[in-house]
Amino acid sequence: MIDWIADYRETLGERPVLAPAKPGEIKAMLPPSPPDHPEAMETVLADFDRIARHGITNWQHPRFMAYFPGNALLAGVLADLASTGLGVVGLTWAASPAVTELEEVMMGWMRQALGLPAAFSGVIQDTASTATLVALVCARERTTRYALARGGLHGEPKRLTIYTSSQAHSSVEKAALIADFGRANLRLVPCDANYAMRVDCLAQMIEEDVAAGSTPCAVVATTGTTAAAALDPVGEIAKLARAHDMWLHVDGAMAGSAMILPEFRWMWEGIENADSIVLNPHKWLGVPFDCSLYYVRDAEHLVRVMSTNPSFLRSSVDDQVKSLRDWGIPLGRRFRALKLWFVLREQGIVALQARLRRDLANAQMLAARVRATPGWQVLAPVLLQTVCVRHEPSGSQGEALDRHTLDWVERVNRSGVAYLTPALLDGRWMVRISIGSAETEESDVQRVWQAIRQAAEGAT
Repeated sequence: MIDWIADYRETLGERPVLAPAKPGEIKAMLPPSPPDHPEAMETVLADFDRIARHGITNWQHPRFMAYFPGNALLAGVLADLASTGLGVVGLTWAASPAVTELEEVMMGWMRQALGLPAAFSGVIQDTASTATLVALVCARERTTRYALARGGLHGEPKRLTIYTSSQAHSSVEKAALIADFGRANLRLVPCDANYAMRVDCLAQMIEEDVAAGSTPCAVVATTGTTAAAALDPVGEIAKLARAHDMWLHVDGAMAGSAMILPEFRWMWEGIENADSIVLNPHKWLGVPFDCSLYYVRDAEHLVRVMSTNPSFLRSSVDDQVKSLRDWGIPLGRRFRALKLWFVLREQGIVALQARLRRDLANAQMLAARVRATPGWQVLAPVLLQTVCVRHEPSGSQGEALDRHTLDWVERVNRSGVAYLTPALLDGRWMVRISIGSAETEESDVQRVWQAIRQAAEGAT
């Protein structure tokens, strides 16, 4: 299996980026019923190879520029193999002391690498979606003075309102719904010309809600929005949150990794005033999915909201150790910290910084080429590694322009040269070029730009 992975990684550049499979083809390659008798692993691996070649989109490909990066450095792959090979479940400290204590140390290492104040402590969650849900549940309980111990939100006399940018990730809405705030109490704040949350609009919406008898509960700010990688002004938002005693959660799932670069920490200026923060090393940094870091300023509040203490998990050392089951939703946890440890040690902060700076420089290079080419537009500031582009042939607008955009990006993707994702910005389709795969070099970006121009300009 290790040999297969090594061969796969070595030949990635020769493979099409997007899986060639059509709907239903993978299911047709599989028998409809499970086997009655054991099969040789050689047979299983041969079928795996056949299915992987046809049905896997190659996320580690140097010209994978869709979504955000989902890098899986090989040191982290080995750590995942070791974690699964150990087969431990971190229910308690005693269940495997290394699971708890290595995670504590890794959260500390990353806090230092990110320049976060010592007041923050944290835990590894699976995804930013889960971290945002935990944050909103904590916000709800702080605002209601622990309504969970009474009748929950059903017993509260006032509605609680949540605020986030109109460009925020869909997980914010999902978390608000699961945490029982209700869609009507999630307020989407308008954005400025750079797609960042407008603080003046936030202030006005809070005032209107207070006047209507609602209680402002939380605001979710984003550093690195999904469509345009925009940056909400964390410091200004924090002032409003403090003035109204609201919980401030910062979704830094993508841009949070950039904070290992001291010159980029202006992007979340004021972060020391956040109540909780999430960032995903399983995106840009290269720790294999899933590995989301969730930091809080008040760990005691988090534990009070999330704690559970069944008798069969109690031990004589509970008052001396951290029980990570009390820091999130699941009772058990995988040995996720192992892959973070392996990657940080095998790479070192300096090498990680160098790779991120390479990607940032490549994004600026591409943006300059797009701006210099007639008929092409860069639609949002290029602050990180995402470049939002649109080809605008003379006389093409409205729905016709949308069809042209979706057609040419589909041609690029089906060619196998690259994989890009379209997205809506100001109600019109554009294409995101998200640079950041571990193996992506300037030559790869240039090749993608060539393929884009050929697909778009050749159709007009």
